[in-house]
Parts: sequence; structure tokens; C-alpha cells
Amino acid sequence: MNGSFRRPMRSASSLATTLLLVALTAACDSAPAAKGDAPDAAVGASALMHQGPGMETLRLPHGSPAISFAVVQRVALPGELETTGQVVFDDRRVASIISRVTGRIEQVRVSQWDYVRRGQSILTLYSPDFMTAEAEYLQAKAAQSALASGGADNAQFARSMVEAARRKLELLGIAPDQIDAIKTAAPSFVMRAPISGNVIQNQALRGAAVNAGDVLYSVGTLDDVWITADIYEDDLARVQVGQSLEAVTTAYPNEVFHGLIDRISPNIDTNTHTLQLRCAVQNPGFKLKPQMLARVRITVPTGQVLIVPREALVFETDEYFAYVDAGHDRLERRKIAIGTWSREGYVRVVSGLISGDRVVAHEALQVDQLWHEAYGDNS
Repeated sequence: MNGSFRRPMRSASSLATTLLLVALTAACDSAPAAKGDAPDAAVGASALMHQGPGMETLRLPHGSPAISFAVVQRVALPGELETTGQVVFDDRRVASIISRVTGRIEQVRVSQWDYVRRGQSILTLYSPDFMTAEAEYLQAKAAQSALASGGADNAQFARSMVEAARRKLELLGIAPDQIDAIKTAAPSFVMRAPISGNVIQNQALRGAAVNAGDVLYSVGTLDDVWITADIYEDDLARVQVGQSLEAVTTAYPNEVFHGLIDRISPNIDTNTHTLQLRCAVQNPGFKLKPQMLARVRITVPTGQVLIVPREALVFETDEYFAYVDAGHDRLERRKIAIGTWSREGYVRVVSGLISGDRVVAHEALQVDQLWHEAYGDNS
């Protein structure tokens, strides 16, 4: 026995008293097993033993009180993966309307949550920059007319002046049809919506001064939206871009919205071991609203996983452990990684156990106490 323990064992009398209390507790909490159905192993006066390099086992002597075991099972995975998600705008369908000049807002034509059509007038902005650019454009056109009969070089020069002046107007946000309609230089300019959608942000106030780069509106369309859903990393191998899904919301519990997985996040949350899916979902009637919660069902390939009763696991700090029957009345302590599982009372085993392993069930906490009695703080 020399060198078999990390720490000296407690006295025989102290450990025997502890084991007796554990045995009495187990006897009170469980009904007697029927004849022929008695569990295969027992907890009694235990001892720690080495079982190969780096492995210790808890030895259970014959004649000690009985404990029960559960068998690690391999079961079929369902063809659906369920999770929850949140509706958000598709950022490819959101546009920020900014001021490209320094000026002042003269008139506001739309408000928060209004629906606007592409090309619809949304506000009037006053700025001398517009008048200057329009004047340059009109002068260039006048010069083009004057130089039209002055030879090829003069005509080319005049055209380049007009194109440069027109390009400047376009950079200020003036649409081609608005440029064609310019007859006189004016300091006021009517801004239009670049896309159709709802006004989701409104920073435009009548009379407010603005600078170049200031955001005046944000417009987003709800024709198609995203649902961002979280899955555990052990389910990552079952999902891929293009898989179909269904979403149901509390607002419309009897209506199913259809979509596809559009993107899979490259990052995993180290705290929850989850990652996000970005799902493109059709939104007929604009019923799905940003920040609305949804339950998502994803059609995934079937497969097999290992499951074990939840009561067979012992949680310590941030890790799970199970006590496995090692044969010859010995128990081996193993660290277990788990995942989600829909069957109540069971957990999915990701690593640490194999199919057919027999683990201590109801008495896992009592056995864990015996292990710590032997190992102390070094376990």
C-alpha cells in the first residue's frame, strides 16, 4: 500500500462511522430491490487503489450496502433541432440617410415608423453648397453651348466641364432626374428615400443644423428578416448553410414562417459554449418585427448520441464527474462533458463515457463524498 495514496487515509473508525451513515441514508431513500433484481455492486468500507498510470479507483468490499447502476445508452438523434431566436433586420436591407453637406433642415416629411417608398421625398435641406454646385453645373452647360461650334477640342473640353459639374452634384446626393430638372441655382434640396421600408431611426428635426456625415434617418425593409438563433457547439456538425427551418412566434402561435440558414458564426461564446446562426426568413405581411422572440425548428440529419441519467453526474466548480464500474468491486472517477438533450431526466454525453459503461446512479453524491474522504483536497 506504500505510495498508493496522494494523502494519508483517515482513521479506520472515522471512515467506518461515515460509511455507516451513508449506508443508512441509502437504505432509507430507496425501496428494497426484488429478489433477482439486486444491483451488482455495493458501497462499504472503501479504499483507494491505483489502476494503471494516473488512474485511481475506489474499492468496494464484499458485503457492503447495495448501490444502483445505470447503463450509458446509445440512442437516435431526432431529425429536428429546436432552439430560440430573435428577429432582427437584414442589415443588407437597411440604409442610413446622411447629410452630405453642412446646412439646416427646412422641412421634415416623414416620422419614426412611417413606411416610405424608394424615391419618396423625406425632407428639405438648406445649404449654400447645393446652390454653388448647381451654379457650376449651369455655367458648364452654358459654356458647352457656346463652345459647341469652336472645334472638336473645345467641344471635348466643354463636355468634360459638364461631366465634372454633374459628378459633383451626384456626390452631394442629387439624383440624375433631379440634376436634369435644374433650371436655376437654389440653396434648398429635397432628399429622397434610397430604399422602400420603415423609418427605424429619425434624427431629423425641423430647423436643426446638420454637418456633413450626420445621420438623418435609417430605413429598413421587412420583406425578409433575419432570426439569430443560438445552438450548442456539440450540435455544430449537424447544421450547415442552406438547411431549411421553421419559426413560430408567441404573437402568431398558429402561423409558421419558413426560411433557410444563411450564415453560421465563426465565433463560439466561451461562457455558454454556444454559437449563433443567422437565418433568412420570409415575412409575408410584415408580421415579424425586430426584437420579436421566436422558436426555431431546423431540419437536420439524424444520428446517434450517448445519454445518461442526470442523477448519475456530480457537479464540482465547473466540471461534471461520474463514477464508472471498473469491475472487481471498484469505481473509477471520470470527468464528463455534456450537451443538451430533450428527454427529461437525461443528459447527452459528449465525452468521458462510452456505450455500455455502468455508472453509479442514485448514490452518486454519497460515493463522491467517500472519494473526497479518501483523497481530501487533492481530488
